[in-house]
Amino acid sequence: MCVVLTENDVSQWDDETGKLYHFPKQYQKSVSPGMRFVYYKGKLKSENKQYSSQRLSDAPHYFGVGRISKIEPDDAGNLNAILTDFQRFDQAVLARNGDDYYEEIPESKKSNYWRSSVRPISADVFADIAVAAALTEPRHIISDIKNEVAHIENEADEESLISYLEGKKSSKYVTTYERDQKLKKLAKIIHGTTCFACGFNFGDFYGEYAKDFIHIHHVVPVSEFGGSKSVDPNTDLVPVCANCHGIIHRKKDRTLSIDELKDMISATKKAP
Repeated sequence: MCVVLTENDVSQWDDETGKLYHFPKQYQKSVSPGMRFVYYKGKLKSENKQYSSQRLSDAPHYFGVGRISKIEPDDAGNLNAILTDFQRFDQAVLARNGDDYYEEIPESKKSNYWRSSVRPISADVFADIAVAAALTEPRHIISDIKNEVAHIENEADEESLISYLEGKKSSKYVTTYERDQKLKKLAKIIHGTTCFACGFNFGDFYGEYAKDFIHIHHVVPVSEFGGSKSVDPNTDLVPVCANCHGIIHRKKDRTLSIDELKDMISATKKAP
């Protein structure tokens, strides 16, 4: 489950876009740490025209995504969501998608649905909005480039790592997504830029210079495709840091899963 967070042009709270979001306690069951969120702005009110230049659109729209890091109570009994991995869209994604809306509005809430500042949405709705923001298709055909060499030649992408059986005659598949910035951007929008295995974030550690940098890992090893395959960034790609990515592919005859790597990290932390 994901959630929509509404940001108002004028607010009584000291929110900071992408970092802090204040919300009433009535929504506490809809918001939890680790949850992905989409930012939303309603229609620009006539009395707030001075804020038009600060918005991506005067119409109701989504303008960014991120992840909820943790929830903290305030002094008045309400809650603050600490946000991370915020990525602002290059252009607005209008709330209305053709004749319909991206959000699925329950019949019982048709009259007052948009009044809720926090609105739960499905992962599919989140992905649809992310796809619209990235201006690319959700699925991408991988190029099938057959080669009998055992190593990747002229590798230009510093974020690319592939495991394969050394010495075994097999096809090599070079993934187009690794050099397709739109699809990589889409994977980052959907999943954020914090390592799925160890929780490392380059921007948090190194500062603005490293913001949004992360490796994108293929959940199913490319060498196991057996042919051309459609890649869905929502389910097939995950962000990992350079260290974890290297360990995942350290053995040529084996690719570790994210869960296996998490177990390894957990075991070393518990060791005396």
